[in-house]
Amino acid sequence: MNDSPARLLVVHHTPSPGMQAMLEAVLAGARDEEISGVDVVVRPALVASAVDVLEADAFLLGTPANIGYMSGALKHFFDQIYYPCLDATTKAPFAAYVHGNEGVEGAVRGIGAITSALGWEPVAPVLEVMGAPDKTALESCRELGAVLAATIMPEG
Repeated sequence: MNDSPARLLVVHHTPSPGMQAMLEAVLAGARDEEISGVDVVVRPALVASAVDVLEADAFLLGTPANIGYMSGALKHFFDQIYYPCLDATTKAPFAAYVHGNEGVEGAVRGIGAITSALGWEPVAPVLEVMGAPDKTALESCRELGAVLAATIMPEG
């Protein structure tokens, strides 16, 4: 029997106060006291590596929508991990949140295309937040983190 905790890797690009509030909310959800046996590992997108991905059981991705697409930092993360992790992470659960002041469709579409090619499986639709994150948006972020962590929580 494997007693090691499940590992949730949170990969984020957090350049603004709104993104910081969303990151804190998803982390609060992932670290909820009712969730046990899950280690939450947090990495900025520019330093997250293939090793981080290979050691994880699920992935939570956060990005602003910049000029209609995911941040360059999150795209860089995907570029670095794609081939080293392609076969090893198939069927891994993931979730994502995107913040924008204008359209986020391109960022959502890009995340969907890359995660689909990796074979990752969404536990929820990408959470889209427009404008300053309000209480409802932050609660949705918290719930997203909790749902993903609960998905990989060991039984017992």
